[in-house]
Amino acid sequence: MLERRDDYRSLYRDFRWTIPGRFNIGTAVADRWAALDPDRTALLDYRIDGAPDRLSYGALAARSNAFANALRARGIGRGDRVALLLPQSFETVVAHLAIYKLGAIAVPLALLFGVEALEYRLQTAGVKLAVTNAAGAAKLAGIAGRMPAFDGMVVVGADAGRDDFDRLVAGHSPDFVAEDTGPDDPALMIFTSGTTGPPKGALLPHRVLLGHLPGVQMAYEFLPRPGDLMWTPADWAWAGGLLNALLPALYLGVPAVAARFEKFDPETALVLLEKLAVRNAFIPPTALRMLKSAPDIGGRFRLALRSVCTAGEALGRETYDWTKAALGVTPNEFYGQTECNLVLGSCAGIGVSRAGAIGKVVPGHRVAIIDGEGRPVRSGTVGQIAVARPDPVMFLEYWQSPEATRRKFVGDWMTTGDQGVEDEDGYVQFFGRDDDVITSAGFRIGPGEIEDCLTGHPAVALAAAVGKPDVLRTEIVKAYVVLKEGFAGSPELAGGISRWVRERLSAHEYPREVEFVDSMPLTTTGKVIRRIFRERARREASQVTGV
Repeated sequence: MLERRDDYRSLYRDFRWTIPGRFNIGTAVADRWAALDPDRTALLDYRIDGAPDRLSYGALAARSNAFANALRARGIGRGDRVALLLPQSFETVVAHLAIYKLGAIAVPLALLFGVEALEYRLQTAGVKLAVTNAAGAAKLAGIAGRMPAFDGMVVVGADAGRDDFDRLVAGHSPDFVAEDTGPDDPALMIFTSGTTGPPKGALLPHRVLLGHLPGVQMAYEFLPRPGDLMWTPADWAWAGGLLNALLPALYLGVPAVAARFEKFDPETALVLLEKLAVRNAFIPPTALRMLKSAPDIGGRFRLALRSVCTAGEALGRETYDWTKAALGVTPNEFYGQTECNLVLGSCAGIGVSRAGAIGKVVPGHRVAIIDGEGRPVRSGTVGQIAVARPDPVMFLEYWQSPEATRRKFVGDWMTTGDQGVEDEDGYVQFFGRDDDVITSAGFRIGPGEIEDCLTGHPAVALAAAVGKPDVLRTEIVKAYVVLKEGFAGSPELAGGISRWVRERLSAHEYPREVEFVDSMPLTTTGKVIRRIFRERARREASQVTGV
């Protein structure tokens, strides 16, 4: 836990980890608060057309105990993998905590996944049971017979007889003695996004929740404070939604909002923020850029936000400035990966905030920019962002992939595959994945800042910037742009968009080609899939050069 301080330097210098010898996420999140303050609100289930339902910590502890008993009766035990294929809901949290209490391993999966993506992950993890809703059950029905380890589903809200979630909770005792787990025992398997290869199951231990706390408290301006309420549009199947928002908030006694949205909609999000008086929000950069399309936010909505955090990709100066002006708070950007999350961060309240940077090293972690040999480079030099081990927030391994786990490290540095540069003040600027960095006329260019600048143009809704092979410059910047409603693509508009970036960034960063597209491919975590456009640009170049 972080002490509230006014300066970053002493905060970093004096922080010490306190990791207990025995620790279980399930009991730490629910049972601890149930004993201290059972009527305290843990979760609010948001409804557009009515008052939200409420679940107390006492009820959360009792329901997760009952579901743990139900899972044990189904043969689930320590080390078994249980998939969660659910939207944000009370049941999702209850199921997570029950799995942790059993000493089993939760495998959260996004409902947006298609059948092939689900089958790959379920097979790879050797999942024994899935907790899902009717939509998820329909997807799983066709592949269940092809998975030898799979032993069925528990379905939420489908009146599924003995396997209905609510009936199982109601039919089992609310008393349960959790497994005696240590901080290094596995609790959670989250699959990487697969943007640079086949998705891998990152196995995370129980201590990972404690490892997130310094970064969470820093990024949310010293959570908790009276009246705090947490919401994120990020899927709880993603490390961002689960570990940057939901579980740390509950651990700290801050109620969290569950809201079922099929896709992010700016107007719906603003109504929720106002109606519930949300104080703390984790909003990924793509969602913040989409909010720009909502007119006159300050005039139409009374927001109660005191902290807005963002991560997953670079935010950029344009959206940083817009957030301050439109939402009334300075966005605190932070950085990490599923394998080792929230190790760099910002906190405007103590002066750690800079447009275009993802912050400084979070107390309790050691982060450096390294070269290919694992040696830290001088400030101002581009290299790979790396995290030193051991670290409480670091993953245990890639599931059944010892070689991939070994390749993740250079000595005691866990490599990220992300390019960055640290300045003399300790701020780190994120360039992008190794493959995303554009090399043009000797310059190394990160696509994130270009994309952010592009979305500042009045006509641009979303954008992707990639390197297109070029004989003279090695690569040129090419932008793929989705226009806002009411705008039509034309050579004149493309030229205007290019000039917009050149005037605001530099002569080597502006897109020399702009192509208009109907939609933007996004991962389930809301990141632009640049790989698709990069391959497209390379095909275009090869058709011209014949190479």
